[in-house]
Amino acid sequence: MIVYILETLVFQLVFLLTYDLFLKKETFFQWNRFYLLVTFLLSLVLPWVKLEMLRISMPQELGGVTVFLTQLDGVVLTPHGPETNFWTTLPWYYWVLGVGSIMSALWFGYKLLQILKLKRQGKVVRYPDFVKVTVQRSSLAFSFFRNIFMGAEIQKEKEAKIIAHELVHVKQKHTLDLLFFELARIVFWFNPLVYVYQARVAELHEFIADAHAVKDNKREHFEMLLSEAFKTQHISFVNQFFNKSLIKKRIVMLQKKRSKAIWQLKYVLLLPLVLGMLVYTSCESESEKKNEELEAVLLDEIVIVGYNGDFKTYTLNVKDLDALTAEEESARDELMEKLAENSETGVIVHMMDQQQRSIKMQVESGAIKSISVDKQNQNGVSVPFGEIDEVPVFPGCEDAMDKRTCFQEKIQEHIRKHFRYPEEAQAQGIQGRVSLIFTIDTDGTITGIRKRGPHELLENEAVRIIERLPQMQPGKQDGEMVKVPFSIPITFRLQGNVENVISPQRGGIGVPFAVVEEVPVFPGCEDAADKKACFTEKVQEHIRKHFRYPQVAQEQGIQGRVSVIFTIGEDGTIADIRKRGPHELLENEAVRIIERLPQMQPGKQKGKVVEVPFSIPITFKLAGKTSGTSDATRQAKDYIQVAGGLQHGNGSSHYKGKVTDSEPLGLPGVNISIQGTEKGAVTDFDGNFAIAVEEGQVLSFQYKGLPTKTIEVTR
Repeated sequence: MIVYILETLVFQLVFLLTYDLFLKKETFFQWNRFYLLVTFLLSLVLPWVKLEMLRISMPQELGGVTVFLTQLDGVVLTPHGPETNFWTTLPWYYWVLGVGSIMSALWFGYKLLQILKLKRQGKVVRYPDFVKVTVQRSSLAFSFFRNIFMGAEIQKEKEAKIIAHELVHVKQKHTLDLLFFELARIVFWFNPLVYVYQARVAELHEFIADAHAVKDNKREHFEMLLSEAFKTQHISFVNQFFNKSLIKKRIVMLQKKRSKAIWQLKYVLLLPLVLGMLVYTSCESESEKKNEELEAVLLDEIVIVGYNGDFKTYTLNVKDLDALTAEEESARDELMEKLAENSETGVIVHMMDQQQRSIKMQVESGAIKSISVDKQNQNGVSVPFGEIDEVPVFPGCEDAMDKRTCFQEKIQEHIRKHFRYPEEAQAQGIQGRVSLIFTIDTDGTITGIRKRGPHELLENEAVRIIERLPQMQPGKQDGEMVKVPFSIPITFRLQGNVENVISPQRGGIGVPFAVVEEVPVFPGCEDAADKKACFTEKVQEHIRKHFRYPQVAQEQGIQGRVSVIFTIGEDGTIADIRKRGPHELLENEAVRIIERLPQMQPGKQKGKVVEVPFSIPITFKLAGKTSGTSDATRQAKDYIQVAGGLQHGNGSSHYKGKVTDSEPLGLPGVNISIQGTEKGAVTDFDGNFAIAVEEGQVLSFQYKGLPTKTIEVTR
């Protein structure tokens, strides 16, 4: 909302400056009227317009961890039906905007009542083209729709000229222009440029009326304007004849010669202005997306996916095989659960610690077929990049304060510099992400490059880039030189295409709901102007309609939030439903509701049908579970908890931990940001996260329906 308002202000300012500098002094009054009305509407519409043909996309853009979750506002449900939390979650600035609009609307209503009062108290005479209202003890003169208000104190010999002038306003329906801007002032009461627009249009109306009404005897018209008493009602949406601030401008404009027709070419300036604004609105989000991807690289290196011969290998890097941390156990359990769900065959799970001790498990259709254990220390100890004391030093980073960050920046810079999109891949329309794993050896050379991508052409190009990495100073752990495995994804994207996302739920291709060009169409949304908004509304409506609080859960006092993630498949059906909640009863009810979602028209990207992952938290809340506890008190007990700590290593530090709610349950998709910077991260499905920070910085944790949590980073 804030970005939209700022863009609207900038566009309006550009349009008004163009008008004042190039068009205002010309006598093309009707053209100017059209310009002001159209450009104001364009300023409101253009921020929403994003044309793919104008979108700028760097094919060498790096792909990091792309967030595929799109959260709706939380749907809170009780045994007696839905409990809305709209007003409690409304941001404070919406309240300010709403109160201001209400005040403006009341003021508008008051001014309308003033006009009705004048008409009711005046003498009304109806004519074929207008209605004359004579106001006693007044010298005012203005028009409002077909009504021309005339003060009884105006001299009779001047009345005919004034009526001729006001009749132009009536016939050309100038009141509609002013009412349009009056309504805009109600919505955008805080925007000073709306008032400027209205003033410019009111000024043009007088120029138009003067030009039509005063064909000759301009001298008499000047004298009448200068000699009349200026007792006018201050109403912004009526056309006033005696407007003191406009009289001088009207006289000057009446004396001007008609502008030459050639100067109408000035209006062509509108075309490059609109085109420039379209380019801006179409490509501005690309840089934001790029920053998110680059910032997210290598936040989670605990699980690496590769291939060993005919076997797909999942490598789980841990500190000590004999003493797994809670995070490592969680990663192991989730991996095994995923393999069981997908019934994958030909899979090896390889757990390796920092002493190169390992456990290998061969998995077939979700079942462990064989286990081999090797706990002998091996030569050439390997330490993950995220854990090593002294990271490898990339040439040029020798004097850098943060060598870890410098290393990552140099790697990304190297990829951009040496990137070359294979012409054959372009001709065949091949694109996608290539996952790379390589090792910086104890002598600083690059070894053990492994790759996995959508096509051999892209894989070979990615390997070529990595092979050209320069020799580095090797990494060190406890003062000893060690091998350092490193992974980075490289995204190959053809111009104008939105990157596909690998869905970890099923290993298929999906496009995030937030960026997919054509969102899945929920039944009933086929003719909706905004199908994305209609989709979210229909999903929430479906949840409310089919919700049934499990009786056993009510009797046992079970309540809480269930996080649900699912995919709208290529055939429009619901698949890969995953859930996380406080109890199986609530999880099963949430799944039952989602399973009953109707088949939809699938989402599309570049005309091709794609899978679209989606997520929504569903809150089960018992009404009056604790006697004497108010709703506000119960709501206050639902909050974000963060368990974690700061970890240091060679001048850099990372804050790692887990985000839960008050149950406590892991919260997926929590937005984590460092206040005062543009850096951030998002929690995974279990609520785990890692983010590079410095002592003294403040982390902000935001999740729909819960109060924002802030933490100052300390030792």
